[in-house]
Amino acid sequence: MAGHSKWANIQHRKGRQDAVRSKLFSKLSKEITVAAKMGDPDPEKNPRLRLAVKEAKGQSMPKDNIERAIKKATGGDAEDYEEIRYEGYGPNGVAVIVEAMTDNRNRTASTVRSTFSKNGGNLGETGSVGFMFERKGEVLYPADAGDADTVMMAAIEAGADDVESSEDGHRIICGDTDLNDVSNALESELGESESTKLIWQPTTTTELDLVGLQKLMKLVDALEDDDDIQRVTTNFEAPDEVMAQL
Repeated sequence: MAGHSKWANIQHRKGRQDAVRSKLFSKLSKEITVAAKMGDPDPEKNPRLRLAVKEAKGQSMPKDNIERAIKKATGGDAEDYEEIRYEGYGPNGVAVIVEAMTDNRNRTASTVRSTFSKNGGNLGETGSVGFMFERKGEVLYPADAGDADTVMMAAIEAGADDVESSEDGHRIICGDTDLNDVSNALESELGESESTKLIWQPTTTTELDLVGLQKLMKLVDALEDDDDIQRVTTNFEAPDEVMAQL
């Protein structure tokens, strides 16, 4: 298992979603409702719903909001959402994966295409950048969850593939189909996580300077501002000094 790496640079800027919490809660609610509608409304009997609820709790979403989202699915008045993945290239050839939930495929496709074009990117066909990523499970814990050795041992026992620890916290990676079991095992040892979700893990990265990173963030911000977009993943990497300037 690996030690500290610049995984935080590959993810979008941590904390931006804190500034738009109402929009974040709306997207988390949508995921919970869709998961509950597709399976059992009991999180203990529905792995996808359990993960959606875990992620919502990790983002400090109120319990009432979570329960309301589940009830919406069972009440028969929930919208029919379609899950769609878009792939393309951002400025400087950075690979971008956009995950959406929409009740209007044409509207969302048009908006995503336009957003790429207006911000120096190009929307591609399905599979155009997907080969540069692997589907993985990710569990995040704060630094005070334990020292690196404690978290490492807990992760190994839980069946995780990799652990990255730093002063900012611990990032545990596992197979996508193992996420529910791994997160449950970790929870029994380390307590509730900060975040538990499926991600696209880059297998190759594109390094950016400050100007390139600013251009990319403009595209990512515009995409994330759309209510239909659940998550945006890129494969950028930037030196610490560039991230500090950003």
